[in-house]
Amino acid sequence: MTKTVTIIGQGYVGLPLAEEATKAGWKVYGYDVSDRVVNGLNSGKSHIDDLSDADIAAMIERGYVATTDPKCIGESNVSVVCVPTPLGDAGSPDLKYVEAATQTVGGHIQPGSTYILESTTYPGTTDGICVPILEEASGIKAGSDFFVAYSPERVDPGRTDYQIKNTPKLVGGINDASTENAVGFYSDFVDTVVPVRGTKEAETSKLLENTFRHVNIALVNEMAKFCKELDIDIWEVIRGASTKPFGFMKFTPGAGVGGHCIPIDPNYLSYEVRNRLGYPFRFVELAQEINNSMPSYVVSRSGELLNNEAKALNGAKVLLLGVTYKPNIADQRESPAVPVADEFLNRKADLSYHDPHVETWNVSSELSFERVPDLKQAVDEADLVVLLQAHKDYDLEELRNSAKVFFDTTGKSDSPAEFKL
Repeated sequence: MTKTVTIIGQGYVGLPLAEEATKAGWKVYGYDVSDRVVNGLNSGKSHIDDLSDADIAAMIERGYVATTDPKCIGESNVSVVCVPTPLGDAGSPDLKYVEAATQTVGGHIQPGSTYILESTTYPGTTDGICVPILEEASGIKAGSDFFVAYSPERVDPGRTDYQIKNTPKLVGGINDASTENAVGFYSDFVDTVVPVRGTKEAETSKLLENTFRHVNIALVNEMAKFCKELDIDIWEVIRGASTKPFGFMKFTPGAGVGGHCIPIDPNYLSYEVRNRLGYPFRFVELAQEINNSMPSYVVSRSGELLNNEAKALNGAKVLLLGVTYKPNIADQRESPAVPVADEFLNRKADLSYHDPHVETWNVSSELSFERVPDLKQAVDEADLVVLLQAHKDYDLEELRNSAKVFFDTTGKSDSPAEFKL
């Protein structure tokens, strides 16, 4: 076997990884349990924002094959698991996809090959859960017969300046040989690969990265609330503080936090601290409380703006602009637009939405909205327009001037402070 890899999970993490590996000359199998995903990829169709159909076609030309047949794992030097790790009951980590993928790898892994987990998880998952599954399913020994490492994904959908190749890659193995093998794999197509002491350090590094963002977003979200009460423009405060060239990193308030990383990953660390040590990770739990309060705060502020126009929120026509979790992509994972919509509906608003990236918005299994067909008409007719994501497709000045009331939760428009979050 020479330079053959199976990447398990062909989503926002696995597919860009597959692309970079094919560019470096690896024979890449993209394993996924979804027939729809596999058939689409093999026909040259991309289902994620970061890769185009042309990118998929180029991968296929270089030998990429998407498959639902796990036999490819037995033909591979390396198997990389890139599957979702959602939250389960009561906020506990749900590792069913990791466990299933690892069981599949264990049933086909060959002596001398390397297993790498990239899915975000709590410290100890690789050693305590994945290794026993692999050893039992394969009948051979991790660390000697085959190698095991953890390397946290650092994919930021929609970002163009930092991607797989130029984002430093952390690697921690269960022993030195495992770390070396994983470093060797990634070094073929990642500019900087950084070995760390072990799997737990690599797992915890990922959680620290996102906990840092989670806590600092909560900080500015809480400041946004009291600055409004003190008649202080939080956006000017942030602009002023950002001029300091050291000791400050810019974070901005918003309607909530979305995507897989910030709303979910810190909970893994909080869960493990409570589970193993019996006390809370107070920063994370407080940050979660503050960030989770923002959708309700957005709706309360919306009600105040309508009240100033002698209108009630009950029955008001409210148009939401941008329902993805970040600008300029179609990804809706954990989007704060959903709890915002729930709160507006609870207060009996007449709700509609527009997003250039989302044709049909599934707020829940029971409720979905069709995108308004005419943005200009919808803005003209709305009593209140709420900007949740400042997609580049939007002319913010035109929207602000056309709307009866325009509430900017992103701080991207030239609206007066009282019409911003």
